[in-house]
Amino acid sequence: MIEVIDLHKSLNGVQVLKGINFKVEKGEILALMGKSGHGKSVLLKHIVGILKPDRGNILIDGEDIGTSRGTALERLRSKLGYLFQGGALFDSINVFENVAFPLREKTSLPKEKIREKVLQELEQVGLPGVENKYPAELSGGMKKRVALARCLCTDPEIMLFDEPTTGLDTVTARSINNLIKETHDRIKFTGVMITHDINQVLSIVQKVAVLDAGTIEFTGTPQEIQATTDPIVRQFFNNNA
Repeated sequence: MIEVIDLHKSLNGVQVLKGINFKVEKGEILALMGKSGHGKSVLLKHIVGILKPDRGNILIDGEDIGTSRGTALERLRSKLGYLFQGGALFDSINVFENVAFPLREKTSLPKEKIREKVLQELEQVGLPGVENKYPAELSGGMKKRVALARCLCTDPEIMLFDEPTTGLDTVTARSINNLIKETHDRIKFTGVMITHDINQVLSIVQKVAVLDAGTIEFTGTPQEIQATTDPIVRQFFNNNA
């Protein structure tokens, strides 16, 4: 479960987050939507503990990641998978080593178990047989799938997605969203997804939050968001539908 309580954050003298409140129950995915530059990525970085709040709390299963340090912070982070906007693959190593990286860094699994896990996750994301390729040899959609496999190989309880379909064509974006849905159906992770793919993600998520100028303008189910007459929400939907 993720709970954000009265979260405030200023960067370079500019107040970016102005009292954010929302909760994602265990097994739910929340789509975080809003205009560019209004604090979505900053909010996600607080949830993973990269940024610390000026005021407020970010609870992961009841523990405050914002005030955690050392081994306590690492223990909370071990519950999280973070899919970066660009995938953040290492160009100098092949797909196998990219996916294996967190297993080598964070576990004591033997080589044969790491190999088994990596190949299993690549198959789950629809990429069997690509383990020896390098990122430069992959399409944009394939890179996102490899990055997702890398996240999933540590069996995270919580997944954070930063614009998982940015830069992809419509067909490829739909396939990535479908893969996220299939993965959620399979392992029931708790998730937060920053996205502009309104039409595609409403069938994936259980909640939607619209962030505007540092505050949550509206939170509700996909059905409630579609039915709202809130002018800020309607403007965002009309511009991105």
